Amino acid sequence: MASQLNLFRRQVFTSMFFTQFFGAFNDNIFKQALILVLTYSAAAKLETEVSLLNNLAALLFILPYFLFSALAGQIADKYEKSALTGYIKLLEIIIMAVAAVGFIYEIYSLLFFCLFMMGTQSTFFGPIKYAYLPETMRHDELVAANGLFQTSTSLAILTGMMTAGVLTQLYFSEYWLATVTIVVAVLGYLSARQIPKTKVHASDLSINWNIAGTSFELLKYLYHLPLLFFITLGNSWFWFYGATFLTQTPEVTKVLLHADESVVIFLLTLFSVGIATGSLLCKTLTKNQVSFHLLPYGLLGLSVFAMALYFSLNQLSLALPIWPYTVMDIIHQLQAWPVFIALFLLGLSGGVYIVPLYTAMQAYAPIDYRSRIVGANNILNAIFMVVSAIFSIIILAIIKLSLAQLFAITAILNAIFGLFLFLKLKKYDRTLPIHTDETAILP
Repeated sequence: MASQLNLFRRQVFTSMFFTQFFGAFNDNIFKQALILVLTYSAAAKLETEVSLLNNLAALLFILPYFLFSALAGQIADKYEKSALTGYIKLLEIIIMAVAAVGFIYEIYSLLFFCLFMMGTQSTFFGPIKYAYLPETMRHDELVAANGLFQTSTSLAILTGMMTAGVLTQLYFSEYWLATVTIVVAVLGYLSARQIPKTKVHASDLSINWNIAGTSFELLKYLYHLPLLFFITLGNSWFWFYGATFLTQTPEVTKVLLHADESVVIFLLTLFSVGIATGSLLCKTLTKNQVSFHLLPYGLLGLSVFAMALYFSLNQLSLALPIWPYTVMDIIHQLQAWPVFIALFLLGLSGGVYIVPLYTAMQAYAPIDYRSRIVGANNILNAIFMVVSAIFSIIILAIIKLSLAQLFAITAILNAIFGLFLFLKLKKYDRTLPIHTDETAILP
């Protein structure tokens, strides 16, 4: 652990680490605040169903990943990454300034536009972030760096959601939201200014602005790199899996645990801390090597602990309280503890699963195509998240199975997919050259 934290002594790591942390943190403050505003005030004013507005918000944030990931990958390969990051973070400040107007004057159309733009700037930052690490880290540092990045992302999402919850409860909440999101955006920009300049590996690349055509060609290119294709497929499965569980957390809390919103945050905390723990363990468990050795254990844990969640929810028999349980109330319910433990271990298994895959994607991607590979990965992630939503609707609303049964089915699907993925990755030669370049930083 100590050697992992030694990475913070290097500006080349710390600057990008905090840039991406502030970005993820701000994304989730803004998203969660908007969802809370839509749920508790906007829906009534607009005379629109809450679920419709929340689903629209989710769609607007994820849509840019479909539209612009391929373009973002091209731009990140063609131009110098620290300069690009600075421009993107400057755009974030502008977006948050516009969003401040939306919050203060309750202009919901403006807030929806800003949500789309936040998704857009995140889309363009993603290929830069994940391509930056293998360009600036040694191959024996890559797992540790990715573990720290995954940990920070999980904690940024969690703390961002919690911060939004606190800010929306304050007097003059709209002014607090406006101020905090702008301040965090400025901090992200200042961090970006500290990122050292890196080499450009594809300066002669001609940008194809045909969004649909470029996306198709990029996915086609990825398909013809079998090892990388199955790695990205594995990454995207994680997003399907995580979205399936996390989207249902509010309903599990309300319907099965009879608890209030504070317990939603508590459950998300357990899952997020689990991911962070698993991510940090990867460095030690892999001995700093790019390897798939942890993959079977991560996959096994994702299925085993999802089934454990199924059984613990099925056996749950909490007394219906007069008022919803708070965090302190639910902690004292011993029957609920198997649910807590299963969620934590589910997150831990996810961290053990995803860090080696992201590391391998970075390490094996061709240097001059790395950002575009990340872009293709983001397209697949978005597709799998949409499929997850459709899958949950079919299971819960059409077939009308229970939440616990949804988790059991997902566990079974994970076992099937996991066996398929493991056999595919085992089939292809993993002795390919690892494309890291710790000398990519310019003097």
